[in-house]
Amino acid sequence: MQTTPGRLAVALVLCAGLAGLPACQSTPQPGKGARAADRPIVVASFNFTESEILADLYAGALERAGIPVRRELDLGPRELVDPALAQGLVDVVPEYVGSALRFVDPSSRTEGAGAGAERAALRRALARQHVEVLDPSPAEDQNGLALLASRARALQVRTTSDLRAHGGLVLGGPPECPTRQFCLRGLEEVYGLHFRRFVPLSDQAETRTALEEGVIDVAVTFTTDPQFADPSLVSLADDRHLQPPENVVPVVSTRALREYGPRVASVLNGVSARLTSGGLTFLNWRVDVDGRDVGGEAAGWLARHR
Repeated sequence: MQTTPGRLAVALVLCAGLAGLPACQSTPQPGKGARAADRPIVVASFNFTESEILADLYAGALERAGIPVRRELDLGPRELVDPALAQGLVDVVPEYVGSALRFVDPSSRTEGAGAGAERAALRRALARQHVEVLDPSPAEDQNGLALLASRARALQVRTTSDLRAHGGLVLGGPPECPTRQFCLRGLEEVYGLHFRRFVPLSDQAETRTALEEGVIDVAVTFTTDPQFADPSLVSLADDRHLQPPENVVPVVSTRALREYGPRVASVLNGVSARLTSGGLTFLNWRVDVDGRDVGGEAAGWLARHR
């Protein structure tokens, strides 16, 4: 397993600071100055467990097909990883259809049109960045809200809309939540919710602890997170359908597809087809709760599914 986060992180910082330079604006031309075998496919993940697992699954499957890979796991949030993909610094990223679309094309209006329409719009948007969208997986992971069951009973809340009757609550979640359309911005615009304050939390284990200790009243959760699959917690229904379809989908640079041919898409689509939401929840539990290694769990999944 090759992992060189330091070098890529430095390159990203340099490009962020020197965005006017041509080297940080153009996509590298495939096939020039190096043979395909000398240029591994760079598989990157966002900075949370599930993304790391998915990236390692895709990377491991490519390796089993004889394709050289370099891993850049835990690279950062979408605000860092998406520019790296657009600039040709990484080649494969496990994405989520709805969130990816709103990030690359905030003006997109496909609400309620379904996963197929979301993927088609994402494919058009990423084509400008020389990135291809492959087949979406049946596995899906959406944002959600959760409370302690005792707190939900006391407030008499079962849906996200029910929170409107309760001012002064404290919301906790990922640090980027306040700027995200499907997090605090959307909760304010779609549901008319106004929280007393927002507490940034580093991961879901910390988020659950913050709920249990009363630091926050409401937590931003994810539907495949095993930390919240517990009767002591209540997930609120998204009754106004803020959340879009969030099927897992690999996005791939055209450079990688051109240099290594159709087997790249075939291998990645093969992994996606076998993923399920329940399977993802189990893998997340193995790593986040049971303390297993991401690489070992990914390798075990690939061995079981061949």
